[in-house]
Amino acid sequence: MPSGQTHDRITLWSLPVVTGLTIALTRSSNLTLLVSGGFLFGGLMLSPDLDLLSRPFKRWGWLRWMWIPYRKVIRHRSILSHGPIVGTTLRVLYLGSWIVFLGMLGLVVVELFRDLSWSWEQFVQDVLPVLRQQAADSLSAYQSEWVALFVGLELGAMSHSLSDWISSAYKRSKKKPKRQPISRKRTSSRRTSKK
Repeated sequence: MPSGQTHDRITLWSLPVVTGLTIALTRSSNLTLLVSGGFLFGGLMLSPDLDLLSRPFKRWGWLRWMWIPYRKVIRHRSILSHGPIVGTTLRVLYLGSWIVFLGMLGLVVVELFRDLSWSWEQFVQDVLPVLRQQAADSLSAYQSEWVALFVGLELGAMSHSLSDWISSAYKRSKKKPKRQPISRKRTSSRRTSKK
């Protein structure tokens, strides 16, 4: 398995290829920026190795604590961490759930220190449906942009997973087969010495 530094180099050296192919295929600088940005973020920050004490884990700085439950639950190199589409989707949903949780926590803190003119019931009845509708509208109106961003995130993760798989396959092919112990059969005749 390549080192963290090798994974970073693969991501950084692959970026011009990803950018060039994306601009050639889409002819859109906006989509290219989203794919390239997603590729960098997916390879350097949202890496499949977030389930280990790794460079991507450490890059989260003082926010890395939020990846500790992920590390405890997800087995390294499983379909949930290194699997195509599944791994990236799970990490995006996990990060999104933390963003929602921290946003709600921020509202609680603001409510404690300021007298707000709304209640939680009012928030759930009035504000939450509006937020859901805005999210749905954004996904609908900017569908190609969201797809481009996810493709970039997935390509970043897959460059990592592919390098792991290729490295492991190469190492397995280079291993020498274990020798079978040679069993020596005893013969019933004894050596006789010449007299």
